[in-house]
Amino acid sequence: MTSSDVAPDAPWIERREALDAWLAPVGPQAIVGLDTEFMRRNTFYPQLALLQLAHNERYALIDPLALPLRDALEPVFAAQPVVTVMHSAGEDLEALAPYLPDGPHTLFDTQIAAAFAGMGLGISYRALVAELVGAELDKGETRSDWLQRPLTESQKLYATLDVVHLHPVHAILAERLAERGRTAWHAEDCARMKRRASHREGDPQPQRGFKPASEWPLEKQALLRRVLRWREASARELDKPRSWLLEDAQAIDLTGNIPDTPAKLDERTRGTRALRSPQRQELFELLHRPVDADDVESTTPIVGHPMGDAKRAINEMRSAVDTLAAQLDIPPGLLCARRSMEEYVMTGTWPEALEGWRRGILFERLSGLLPG
Repeated sequence: MTSSDVAPDAPWIERREALDAWLAPVGPQAIVGLDTEFMRRNTFYPQLALLQLAHNERYALIDPLALPLRDALEPVFAAQPVVTVMHSAGEDLEALAPYLPDGPHTLFDTQIAAAFAGMGLGISYRALVAELVGAELDKGETRSDWLQRPLTESQKLYATLDVVHLHPVHAILAERLAERGRTAWHAEDCARMKRRASHREGDPQPQRGFKPASEWPLEKQALLRRVLRWREASARELDKPRSWLLEDAQAIDLTGNIPDTPAKLDERTRGTRALRSPQRQELFELLHRPVDADDVESTTPIVGHPMGDAKRAINEMRSAVDTLAAQLDIPPGLLCARRSMEEYVMTGTWPEALEGWRRGILFERLSGLLPG
């Protein structure tokens, strides 16, 4: 079956009263398919360009450029226990954050559900629809300009078909999750995804992703954290990509070798598109402000590359995870990512990413494998 065989009518909604009328039948027990199209070229925040909805074989394309959504979505999707079905929802939730700050009340992510159902980690929506529904989705508009107006008929069809199949896919996956006893695990992981998307200030410990600095003294790591948190806050305030303020390599370079004059800072950051005079002055002062004991205490040390006993422990953990994942018929990466094993071995502290249902399964097995 091709996508054109199931192309439904989807009204183009650009007035608030039309949106309210479409949403009116969506009651507390409803299941609603939701998808977005957004652009993220020259901004920090994704620009929501289109919202697609599906409910009881009704479909809609909502134009957020013409219709200020404001308080339209929260009463329906957040204030009542509607099940919102989405695929790989992380970036969509971020695009919707101005209108659904804490995400939908109940998220059902079909990509996560497919992994729990034994269909592999990170399956695409196109592959999932082909496998479960037997429909072939066109990829032709994947890289479209969704901010253009008017949208082409091809764009509208592509966008509509992204939500047409969410209901049947949800029904099949929900049944498979129930058969496997994985419904609660899936719900927990969806709630975790919502929490991640709702973080307003970014990672409080961004330096942890900079392994080259793992051998630095803690004072230098604390300074790197300060610089990265400044970059995050500035990018959000200016609504510009982080790299337009500082590339990762520049953050490492400036922290490791602090320029002693504003002119040298200017020279080493030349060409950085959003780093204007006020930001350069802020950065220079930030680099030269002394690191105190509180800065060091509040900085989580960067975990380096495991060596020797640590590397052997991680390999043993990976083997244990692979065995258990095979028994549970879920992908090993869903059960425990390698970075979580590394964090546990290198710090001795149980990772937050392995709390919840994973802790009950993994703690006893993995704790016994920590290096002595």
